[in-house]
Amino acid sequence: MNIAGVHRFKIMRQSGKNFDDSKKNPNGSISLLEQITPLARQINCLDLDKIAEVCTRNILELVGVRLASLYILDETNNILHLNKHNHPFLINKIVSLNQNPPSPMVMAVRSKEIMLVGDIDTHTKPIIRKSQRAFAENYKTKNCAIVPLICQNRIVGVLNLSDKIQGSFSDENIALIELFSQLVGASIGNIKLFDKIQRQATTDGLTGLVNHKTFYEILEKELNRSRRYGGQLSLIMIDVDNLKKINDTHGHRAGDKVIREISRRIKDSIRQIDTAARYGGDEFAVILPNTGLPDATVVAQRMVNAVAQTPTTWRKEQILLSISVGLGQYDADTNPEDITSRSDQALYTAKQAGKNTIKIFEPSKK
Repeated sequence: MNIAGVHRFKIMRQSGKNFDDSKKNPNGSISLLEQITPLARQINCLDLDKIAEVCTRNILELVGVRLASLYILDETNNILHLNKHNHPFLINKIVSLNQNPPSPMVMAVRSKEIMLVGDIDTHTKPIIRKSQRAFAENYKTKNCAIVPLICQNRIVGVLNLSDKIQGSFSDENIALIELFSQLVGASIGNIKLFDKIQRQATTDGLTGLVNHKTFYEILEKELNRSRRYGGQLSLIMIDVDNLKKINDTHGHRAGDKVIREISRRIKDSIRQIDTAARYGGDEFAVILPNTGLPDATVVAQRMVNAVAQTPTTWRKEQILLSISVGLGQYDADTNPEDITSRSDQALYTAKQAGKNTIKIFEPSKK
């Protein structure tokens, strides 16, 4: 907690509102400490739904406000996404941090400081114009607290508390808001870090596609699903044409760009239920559940066309791209190694046939 927060806790103690003095509740009411401790334990988890529930139900009760909303930051797109709220009326589901003029929420995020507003009509630091308050008429009072949630000096979300039930925010309210902002911020930051580690364990760092290990895990699951419900699957194996020549001519950074670009075009060519993987250095694999050979061939041709139709550029030089593709259709009783081996055989045939083409695995006739 920062110095201001510590100071406010001292004020609370001087005023007789000690966190640990449950004996001063002769009527049997629960002390403040007894209310805070279980909430802190609930927040200290990797379950965002539990954290959001505490934010939009328990914290607002402690602080004495009617309404709460929790937004989580998408750092990649610089957008706050609404996670949970208890408002009976419409509020923004997404808030861009690039908006201009900035809304009060965006102002608080940019400053990384809690914004306490006693009267939003007369608030001056900063001035909040009516044009920045799209839903102002829905609130019963003019006070609110906009609370940036911070972990390791990085914004991870925002908690909004509005419609104070009685009076303005007291020193005790402010101290509680600061305490819970740090607890919630730390837990959301831990969730983001955990998710990142999980993604790194299952995905390829260069392309963002699933890695070799995860590919086989998903293939096993799809085969089990086919055994249970029936149906077949198709597997496409893909190899980047002339990657060694590109690396030798333009350097390995150019080769990395080519791999990233081709992986993106492959992913854009498939459905959400399909799985694209980086199988090896310049080789990709795509699992197509519940897909027969005719449809898989259409998908493969779409990939070949998507890659070949547009060159990529490296240091103002154009690099022509193409892929070779091998595919096959398989029953549920085929083991994963045979599936990849057979599609790989078809891929080898495509490479031998002149590249930038598709070949289908044909079982040898006995």
